[in-house]
Amino acid sequence: MRLLALPVTLIVIAVLVYLLVTLARGGKPAPRREAAGSPRWETDTVMENGWTLIVVRKVAPGPNGPVELTRQTVRAIRDDDPDWDERYREGMLEARNRVSTLEIESG
Repeated sequence: MRLLALPVTLIVIAVLVYLLVTLARGGKPAPRREAAGSPRWETDTVMENGWTLIVVRKVAPGPNGPVELTRQTVRAIRDDDPDWDERYREGMLEARNRVSTLEIESG
């Protein structure tokens, strides 16, 4: 019986330490807690009426998926523009830079 007492004691201590660490973190890992309620900025592309719109939007998690809070159009490109590829790459670069700036300002 004494042979089993030491392993059982060590297991109980390990479980208690784990529970204390979990409670100290608030019950959830930090990244999930932040992602669960905080809005974030993201880039998006919208195609409508012969135009490609490059936008940045602020979204927050909702009960039925992400909810768009606000949207900014970075660039509008006609679908038949001969330089569409180049303008799209430039627009996406500008949108990513704007997302970085907005995240820094809102943080």
